[in-house]
Parts: sequence; C-alpha cells; structure tokens
Amino acid sequence: MQITPRKINTFMLFKLPLAYIGGVRVKKISETDCIVKIKHRWLNQNPFKSMFWAAQGMAAEMTTGVLVMKNIAASNRKVSMLVTNQKGTFTKKATGRIQFVCKDGNKVADAIQRSIDTGEGQTITMLAEGINEEQISVSSFEFEWSLKVKE
Repeated sequence: MQITPRKINTFMLFKLPLAYIGGVRVKKISETDCIVKIKHRWLNQNPFKSMFWAAQGMAAEMTTGVLVMKNIAASNRKVSMLVTNQKGTFTKKATGRIQFVCKDGNKVADAIQRSIDTGEGQTITMLAEGINEEQISVSSFEFEWSLKVKE
C-alpha cells in the first residue's frame, strides 16, 4: 500500500476512531518528515480550556508512526514495530490549531537496514514537536520505537 495522507486518514477512521474523532489529521508525508494537525475544540479539551495532553500525544505519535510505516513499506520487508517508551514535555497551553512535526524518517530507514544486516531488533527515539499558529512550541514528545525485521 502506498502511504499517503488520505489513505492514513481513512485508515485512522476505521482502525483508530478515537484519534479521527478527536481531529487528528495527517497533512504531509515524505521520506524524512511528517506533519500532523489537530485543532483544539470542545471534544479534545481539558477542564482548563486547552488541548488535553492525550489528544496532543495521539497527534504526536501519529507523526512518528507514519514515518515508521512508510519506511517499512519502502523496505519491502516484514518489520514489527512497537512503541516501548514515551516522554512528553508541555511548554505552553495548546489552543487553536497545533501542527506536530517529526523529521526523523532517516533514523527509521537506518534502523531497518541495521536490523536486516544483524537480524536483531533496533531501538530508535523519534521527536515530534507541537507548534501553534504563532509558530511557538507548545509541546514535544519523544517516542522510543522498537523495530525488528521478521524472517
């Protein structure tokens, strides 16, 4: 399957409905980076009238997960993928439209190649940063992915 924003958003509707209903949408995918947007609204807000941390986390994880999926598809190999650790940092109230950006696609390609070469699982840490409409960082998430090529 070719990995495109439209296909991922349709996939999300059926396989990750909470993210879809919460407003998570993939906007751009390339070999090295991914952009996912989410808009603060009543459904994904916390009692303090900003975006709930878990809604931000879904959008942030999607940026990294899409890059993992795209690189797995490009490798033409079966690769298991699993988030093994996550860390979030919040620096400003998330209101309005938030854009999460991950630019770590090269890390995934390198890890898959190392797993092919060694037959062992590889672990990488990917960063997704949330930026508001004023281009100010509101949060950043680190996701540790475990990748292993299946025989």
